[in-house]
Amino acid sequence: MLDSEVIEAAFWGLIQGLTEFLPISSSGHLVLVPELLGRDAPSLATSAVLHLGTLVAVLVYFRHDLAQVFRWTETGKRLLRMLIIGTIPAAALGLLFKSSLEDFNDTPRAVAVAMFFMGVVMVATIWIPRGQRTIEDSKDRDAWSLGFGQALALIPGISRSGSTITVGLLRGFERAEAARYSFLLGIPAIAGAGLLEFVDLASSSEGIPTGTFVGMAVAGVTGYVAIAALLWVIRKAGLAPFGIYCILFATMSFFLVG
Repeated sequence: MLDSEVIEAAFWGLIQGLTEFLPISSSGHLVLVPELLGRDAPSLATSAVLHLGTLVAVLVYFRHDLAQVFRWTETGKRLLRMLIIGTIPAAALGLLFKSSLEDFNDTPRAVAVAMFFMGVVMVATIWIPRGQRTIEDSKDRDAWSLGFGQALALIPGISRSGSTITVGLLRGFERAEAARYSFLLGIPAIAGAGLLEFVDLASSSEGIPTGTFVGMAVAGVTGYVAIAALLWVIRKAGLAPFGIYCILFATMSFFLVG
């Protein structure tokens, strides 16, 4: 029989892996799902290790893009520059408003409202003309724009991939390219979140339960599947299906959470 600790870790790994990459807000789900189920949110140790699982998923999926950076090709140099620029807004605003964001995180109904708003925005992307641009022809202003889109996702309930893909569509990127840009830009963000949680963990007396590494594996596998699923759906239907889900889930959560 599986230990309850392992089952718990696997459950949170499934939630983290799916919601980190599908544009439905991992932060929002990690606040609202425990409230809806009457369970405790995952511990700091669990959250930190789960981030490592999703980090592995995106590194493996986009290994060919990252190889360009390590080979220091012209494409790799451009990509690295875009990722550095795009990371600056979220890093700066995250440090400035850390305490305010933590307070927001403790208000489930506010998180539900933010998720509802994100859903409406994603549904509205059906009116954005389809673009043809690729990452390879991106400019610094594109990176800044997506970077500020990513910074919005510091608010729990706002999807990081949803906000950055929306900005990418507005900047004229082809749907799958906007998603690819979003995922690559997410690598520093996910790694940074994991490192910050590990720093906090290292300064506490809390250890890392063995079962948590099961959650890490689940998060990695489901995260990889979620990336592939999003790229397929966005080519066919854009962000609207995910927006509808966010609207429905947020509305239900708003009336059911305390």
